Amino acid sequence: MSQIKPQIVVMGNEGYHNQQVYEENLHKHAYRDLSTICIVPTRGTIPAKIVQWWMSLMTPMNQPFYRHFALGMEVGAAYSQTIEQILADPNLSKFKYILTLEEDNAPPPDGLLKLYENMDKYDAIGGLYWTKGVDGKPMCYGKPDIFPMNFAPFMPEPETVTRCNGLGMGFTLFKMDIFKNPKLPKPFFETVQKITRDKGIENYTQDLKFFENAGKLGYKFACDSRVRVGHYDFENDHMW
Repeated sequence: MSQIKPQIVVMGNEGYHNQQVYEENLHKHAYRDLSTICIVPTRGTIPAKIVQWWMSLMTPMNQPFYRHFALGMEVGAAYSQTIEQILADPNLSKFKYILTLEEDNAPPPDGLLKLYENMDKYDAIGGLYWTKGVDGKPMCYGKPDIFPMNFAPFMPEPETVTRCNGLGMGFTLFKMDIFKNPKLPKPFFETVQKITRDKGIENYTQDLKFFENAGKLGYKFACDSRVRVGHYDFENDHMW
C-alpha cells in the first residue's frame, strides 16, 4: 500500500479531466455533429499497403461514418455523381461532412480527427501530400493574398493550418453545405482541357476547377500540415 502524504482534504471531486481537459474539448468541438461520408473513387483494386493504413484511420466515436466507393469512373464524374446521389437521399443529405480519399493516399491514424478541429474556420481542409516523384510539389495551391487568384503550389507553414486557394483531394474534408449552394456550378468536379475564344486555354484538374468556383462564392480552404499523407507509387512500391 502506497504511503499517503500528509494533507488536509478539501471538497473537490471534479477529477483531472473535468478540470484540465473540459475547456480544451469544448474548444475542439469534440461533441458536435461530425457525421461524415467518405467517397473513394477507384479503378477497382486498392493496394494492400494502402488498405492497411486505412484500417488504422480513427473515426469520431459514436458518430456516423460511411464509405462510398465509385468504381471505374473518371475521377471528376465519380465525385460529382456520388455527391449528387448523396444530396438526393433524405438521410445521407443530412450528414455534416464529406471526406474524399483516393486509392493511393495513406493518411495518418489521427488525420481525420485533426481535420475536424478547424472546420469551424474553413469550408474544406486537406492533409498535406505531394505529387509523386523526386521533384514532387506540395498539393497546397495558391496564396490567397496574391491577386489575381492563382493556384501555384506552395509549402504551407509547418505543424499548423495554412489558408490556400485550392487543394488536392487525396484526403480532404468538405462541409456538406457547400454542395447545397445553388450558385455552385455543376458538375461539381470536372476535368477541363479546352480552348475557347473568350477564355483562351483552360487546363484544370477536377479539384482545382471546383476550388476556383467555390472560392469565388466566398468559401475558404486550408491545408493542415500536421496531417502528413503518403502518396503511394504502386508500380515502384514507393511512398512519396
